[in-house]
Amino acid sequence: MQSLPSKYNFLYDFGRYLIMMKQAFGRPEKFSMYWKETMRQMNDIGVGSLIIVCLISIFIGAVAAIQFAYQLDGQLVPRYYIGYIVRDLALIELSPTITCLVLAGKVGSNMAAEIGGMRQKEHIDAMEVMGVNTAAYLISPKLIAALFVIPLLVTFSAFVAVGGGYLSSVPTGLITDDEYIQGVRSFFVPYNVFMMYVKSFVFAYILTTVSCYQGYFVRGGSIELGQASTRAVVYSDILILLADYLIAVLLTG
Repeated sequence: MQSLPSKYNFLYDFGRYLIMMKQAFGRPEKFSMYWKETMRQMNDIGVGSLIIVCLISIFIGAVAAIQFAYQLDGQLVPRYYIGYIVRDLALIELSPTITCLVLAGKVGSNMAAEIGGMRQKEHIDAMEVMGVNTAAYLISPKLIAALFVIPLLVTFSAFVAVGGGYLSSVPTGLITDDEYIQGVRSFFVPYNVFMMYVKSFVFAYILTTVSCYQGYFVRGGSIELGQASTRAVVYSDILILLADYLIAVLLTG
């Protein structure tokens, strides 16, 4: 088949993506199979990513506290603002964005490699011959699991980041315990939590569906599978950052 001109590649890929997602939202043939696969994906995404999310979040909060303490040096701004800034940075930006960027590299590449391997070994073709809606069976459980687990990971990340800020600022004498807790409790806006969850759901959808798309339509051998996994991470990260900007404009404008 003659290849499409490069200027049409985006429209071609976008059309295939929409068709794939339409099939993915189709009615499942057997709910018990989907339930087991969804539980497995929740375990892989949640438990498998908990340690790396915890480590990243600790250092996110620690660095944010140290950097802001440096900026406050010699200023008239109260020191308890360190806790306030760490909390809001974690809620609005750092926890949802950084966590999902990292998960795109870990979880997204795994999804692309898993589905791509099944495509190359003709497992997907065999299931389609048996009448299985492969897009629904392979993608829907991953998407449901990601939409449920990733917001929980982001919530956990925000709490750990605040704790990381405490560990880097209070024991080192940058701020007292009472001042940091006062800052964390000050000027709390519930809308920021809403923004965090909006970003979490959108980013989870992006990294899951883009990664599954790259794996679902992979062709060739091991080199092409590696390239598909790389594209899954790169495209997911770019789209997450773009979505981050658009959400910030829409929800804070």
